[in-house]
Amino acid sequence: MPASTISQLERSGKVNASVTISTPIGGVLQELDVREGMTLAAGAPLARINGLDSVWLEVAVPEAQSQGIRVGQRATARLPALPGQLIEGEITAVLPEASAASRTLRVRIQLPNPDGLLRPGLTAQASLASGDDASVLLIPGEAVIRTGRRSLVMLAEAGGRYRPVEVETGRENGSQTVVLRGLEEGQQVVASGQFLLDSEASLRGIVAPPAARDVQHDHGHGQPAPTLHESEGRVMALADARVKIAHGPFHTLGMPGMTMAFAVADAALLQDIEVEDRVRFAVRETDAGLLVERIQPLEKQP
Repeated sequence: MPASTISQLERSGKVNASVTISTPIGGVLQELDVREGMTLAAGAPLARINGLDSVWLEVAVPEAQSQGIRVGQRATARLPALPGQLIEGEITAVLPEASAASRTLRVRIQLPNPDGLLRPGLTAQASLASGDDASVLLIPGEAVIRTGRRSLVMLAEAGGRYRPVEVETGRENGSQTVVLRGLEEGQQVVASGQFLLDSEASLRGIVAPPAARDVQHDHGHGQPAPTLHESEGRVMALADARVKIAHGPFHTLGMPGMTMAFAVADAALLQDIEVEDRVRFAVRETDAGLLVERIQPLEKQP
């Protein structure tokens, strides 16, 4: 009972049958456990209210870009509902389980909301500040040729010559890609037209040497288990052990959505698949490109 109610009772000497109870914070009513005519025990909760002085933004971070994310890291959010405004916050939690469907990590960012403009259900795009002060080598993301198992760049040399070089890439930084191995600072790479150069190099039999990397082995088997990369799309054509799919992005590969043909590990996988079906499928990287290991229809067209 608030002090003002007690003071009013002392002044009037009369008991008021109605008592107004005010909440200590403003926000959204989540639960209301009291109804007219109910008898309440001392200490029983009456309602649960979510305050809106600060809100949580849940962000899906592709697993290939999740390295180095930690609690306390600064973040910036942009909301379509608030064009032109940047809202600074920080990561308060990195949830322990990744999404198997989208291969993303769930990260919780706390954003201040003093004016009450941030409301539950709004969408936002978040940028996470780098927590690593070490210098890195960056190249334009479009300079990377992803063949499946390997990532290549076309290196420009003296005399107007070009040669393919295998690189090991790291996280994406906007429109740029971190290069961990294979290049040195000051070297020039081709950022457009590299697919034509790569095709000509293949015709001439020029092969990029593998990038130096640490060799890791699976326990007792000598080879690590292949990683599968998932996406969704629509089947455009079917052939013997091949399928052409207009697919969305492979987030774990850093590959955008496009229409391309895939070889299938087993022709039986296409037994229940028809042209125009929407499908979810998983591929693995091979020397010959991406190979479909799993495919299943999401819906059947009438």
